[in-house]
Amino acid sequence: MRRRRKTQNNNNLGNKKTFTINKNLKNVLGLFLLFLAIYLLVSFLSFLFYGGIDQSQLDISRSEFMRNPEIRVANLGGKEGAYLSHLFINRGLGIASFGLLYLLFLYALALLNIKPFSLLKSTLLVVSLVVVSSVAFSYFLADNYKSSHLAIGGLHGYYISHWLNAAIGEIGTLLLIIFSYLAILILSVRDILGKVKGVTQVVKNKKEQFFDKQGKAETEVETTEDETENIEVPNTYTEEPIEEPKYEKPEIIQKTLDTDNEKVSTDVEAMEVTISEKDETVKAPSEDYDPTLDLSKYKKPPIDLLKEYPENEAKVTPAELEDNKNRIVETLKHYSIEITKIKATIGPTITLYEIVPAPGVRISKIKNLEDDIALSLSALGIRIIAPIPGKGTIGIEVPNKTPEIVSMHGVVLSKKFQESKYELPVVMGRTISNESFVFDLTKMPHLLVAGATGQGKSVGMNAIITSLLYKKHPSQLKFVMVDPKMVEFSIYSKIEKHFLAKLPDEDEAIITDVSKVVATLQSICIEMDDRYDLLKKAHARNLIEYNGKFIKRKLNPENGHKYLPYIVVLIDEFADLIMTAGKEVEMPIARIAQKARAVGIHMIIATQRPSTNIITGVIKANFPARIAFKVASMIDSRTILDSPGANQLIGRGDMLFSQGSQMVRLQCAFVDTPEVEAITDFISEQRGYPMAFELPEYKDDSSNDIEGTIDLQQRDSLFEEAARLVVSTQQGSTSGIQRRFSIGYNRAGRIIDQLEAAGIVGPFEGSKARQVLIPDELSLEQFLEDLDLR
Repeated sequence: MRRRRKTQNNNNLGNKKTFTINKNLKNVLGLFLLFLAIYLLVSFLSFLFYGGIDQSQLDISRSEFMRNPEIRVANLGGKEGAYLSHLFINRGLGIASFGLLYLLFLYALALLNIKPFSLLKSTLLVVSLVVVSSVAFSYFLADNYKSSHLAIGGLHGYYISHWLNAAIGEIGTLLLIIFSYLAILILSVRDILGKVKGVTQVVKNKKEQFFDKQGKAETEVETTEDETENIEVPNTYTEEPIEEPKYEKPEIIQKTLDTDNEKVSTDVEAMEVTISEKDETVKAPSEDYDPTLDLSKYKKPPIDLLKEYPENEAKVTPAELEDNKNRIVETLKHYSIEITKIKATIGPTITLYEIVPAPGVRISKIKNLEDDIALSLSALGIRIIAPIPGKGTIGIEVPNKTPEIVSMHGVVLSKKFQESKYELPVVMGRTISNESFVFDLTKMPHLLVAGATGQGKSVGMNAIITSLLYKKHPSQLKFVMVDPKMVEFSIYSKIEKHFLAKLPDEDEAIITDVSKVVATLQSICIEMDDRYDLLKKAHARNLIEYNGKFIKRKLNPENGHKYLPYIVVLIDEFADLIMTAGKEVEMPIARIAQKARAVGIHMIIATQRPSTNIITGVIKANFPARIAFKVASMIDSRTILDSPGANQLIGRGDMLFSQGSQMVRLQCAFVDTPEVEAITDFISEQRGYPMAFELPEYKDDSSNDIEGTIDLQQRDSLFEEAARLVVSTQQGSTSGIQRRFSIGYNRAGRIIDQLEAAGIVGPFEGSKARQVLIPDELSLEQFLEDLDLR
């Protein structure tokens, strides 16, 4: 007997150990799946925001991607997280892959002995929903697959939706998607209702058990021996409520008990009321202000509006490279200059040859051989950079025999521009290394563009405007365009109600009359000062901080705060303005250039006469960023860039970009007039604002004496109504009268002048509303009678 008991005990001990080991293993596996689900969730969410940055790194093989220590990713899950996110989302099921994480989370809970739902039913439901959603996302967002780093429906949805479209047509595919969702909804709702019914039945049973326990004096609560001795058990059932100070019922159970012996459906209703009452007590946080809601359906121009130029089959042949290298080396040998190394970098229009001179060779000696090297190469002109900043080499830029056209289509479509996070991104063209050159206009913060006639200046201005139109919403950006030549910016008049700003009393948004330029610039100065007042009240240092506070609804519009768009002032042919207006134009430009950066006003001026009387010291001091196209002389180059080089360019878009000490040679992207016209047509066909963005009203000081020049006996028919409006609202503004009576700005301006002449409102005070001198309507009636104006 003892041996049997011992054997039996050993078997029981072995079973307990096996059970413990299996349980621990399940717990460990469950924790692993739980942490894996959290890791994938972080990686997936990070991929939504940083996937575009990591996209170029994911195009290589996985082994090279994981082994190369120089590859860095922005994904918070590291390389593995970036790769798995790309695999599940882009190469898999799109953003519907988040459903798989939910399924992984349920399996982790099941291994930890927490089973809120049936695993089999949950798996079938989630997998079905994920697969259908992948197809649905690709069906409705088909163009997203090729235009963004994020494939919303994934590769699976992309191919399945296209296959279904070909098999049963787009209508058939749509009906199939709707049917699939309805089927999933019906099955899932039926299952949920069954669970709710089961839960309410359990609650009801517990209620009955609760009263049965009180009536039958059956206490099944676990207690100690000492506690059972002190329990008083009632002998009979009573309907009086039994006080239980130690027992706190859950809220849902309490609600159910209050309904007495209602049916199951009543219990379900009670539960629903409880949940809804809870939800009503939670105040949802206010949503951020969205400035794009006024034109919520606005679409940015598609890329296919830009022309794609075919690349040259043979830009620079190996024979041309070798020939140029030999000629450079030979020319330098003629002057006893030895070099140890030479390397070539092929660009769209020029090739950069980097040479390393032998020890003891003076750099200035090589620099003086520009003309000799150009002669030996039979080139249009070469440029020597001695030395190249940041490198221990000397650069010789040689024009290619067959230059390439850099299309605006290519640079706009580049990842560097598409993934740019700049506030005002501008893509100008390609560098010598064939990289798209993108800069932020807000960091410039103003730009001077100069060059001889026909060398690409107008194309460069169009490239700047096109870049901004492709990246910004009309609520975020406004242009003020000054065009003395009357033909450069006229094509943009179509987008007046979307992107242009003008004076309130002007008929045309494109300013072609030189006499009106001063008023416009002074108006911009008023706008600048008003913005600084708003920033001061908001305790913000710049426009980004101010708009950020306004979007978060931390600023009250009743206090005058509003969302402020960027304003870009473009002035073409600046020389003509200086010749006609002189200091009247130069001073407001200098004032704007000195102060307007912080409030989001940026200026771009262009001229084809880069002489010192046009580009004065005041202008150069306030325009640190400059673009120089080909000029005729070294003096003109020094006037623009403070250094030579622009006179050695080859023209046709060849340009130098200078910002401080940095100078980059670019081939400007070519955007033709038909392309710009297609873009403006696309924008103008969409719904815009009622009118162009209004700049503050500006009047010259010499025109303030109104009282002696206005005859009040010939006042406007709306004079009295306007007077009552101004007095009742205590706000005297031309725009207010214009909106209230739906009249033109010129007529509203005459009425406000008559009100000033009559003494009802005060004089003009910039952008501020005029002071109302009559306190109430009764005083106004008496005032009009005294003046015999009734």
